[in-house]
Amino acid sequence: MTIKPSPKSRNVRNGVLRFLVVIMLPALSAEAAELVKYCRINAAGRPAYAIVEKDRVRLITAAPYEAYEKTEQTFALSEVKFLPPTVPTQVLALAWNYKSHFVVGNVAGQDDEIPPKFRIPQPFFKSPSCLVGHGDKIVLPEDAGPTHAEGEMVIVIGKRAKSVPRDKALDYVLGVTCGNDVSERYWQYDEQNKDIQWWRAKGADTFGPCGPLVVTGLDFDNLQLRLRLNGAVKQDVNTSFMMHDVAGIVSFISRYVTLLPGDLIFTGTPGNTEEIRPGDFVEVELEGVGVLRNEVTREQGLPNLNEKDP
Repeated sequence: MTIKPSPKSRNVRNGVLRFLVVIMLPALSAEAAELVKYCRINAAGRPAYAIVEKDRVRLITAAPYEAYEKTEQTFALSEVKFLPPTVPTQVLALAWNYKSHFVVGNVAGQDDEIPPKFRIPQPFFKSPSCLVGHGDKIVLPEDAGPTHAEGEMVIVIGKRAKSVPRDKALDYVLGVTCGNDVSERYWQYDEQNKDIQWWRAKGADTFGPCGPLVVTGLDFDNLQLRLRLNGAVKQDVNTSFMMHDVAGIVSFISRYVTLLPGDLIFTGTPGNTEEIRPGDFVEVELEGVGVLRNEVTREQGLPNLNEKDP
């Protein structure tokens, strides 16, 4: 008797294979391009930073933005549990950094004109507790309404940055990673019931998947970014289409907010976004970095705060 794998098991298997291929292939040319790939993993029950070496990861003695040494301890890349790539003091994100995303939220914009308020970066804060790593679950609150996935490139700060000039800003960037700015649209946009701030619409627990790798030495402003939902491509854009590039973002934010090593900046999402539901698998792929993959589930057993008492 032949046993055929279920669609869900094929989805899981294909996701794992895609993750390994995308991460390992860039490693073959990393030496020539002088790239370094870092990750943060669960190593025998404790968090640790590591460097990717082909199909293995090697532990290092400190965070990649600190002085460190390589250790002799290695693990197979396919077997490690990835954690969020840093432990940031703050997580920021940009609103509408791609013109193609203006349609979401009814932001004004016609032809090639950029609305005045978006001629400067428009950052907001996400909570550090929103972060989860590759392979972790996105848990929708039980009372959440329509919730969308937003594929993004994420800047990882490498050293303290305060009032950094644009032409020096990249010196303060360690590298980039993949991110998903999960967004609940009812709390964000509903005219009668939206929150004053996006504190839970974009900052709820698990609403900030990122990782699995931080990669240095790339041309951050010319990378292909894709989001797949259950294997189907839903977003596909080059970061060259960002209205504000990496140097401009870091320089602008550092004028007002001191950025510290390990801090993360989500750089915005392109085009239309798709609703995610329990059982879905979301993948964010960034050229030269790899694939971030997370399953969607829903919280159970908590009161629905949107329902009125009888």
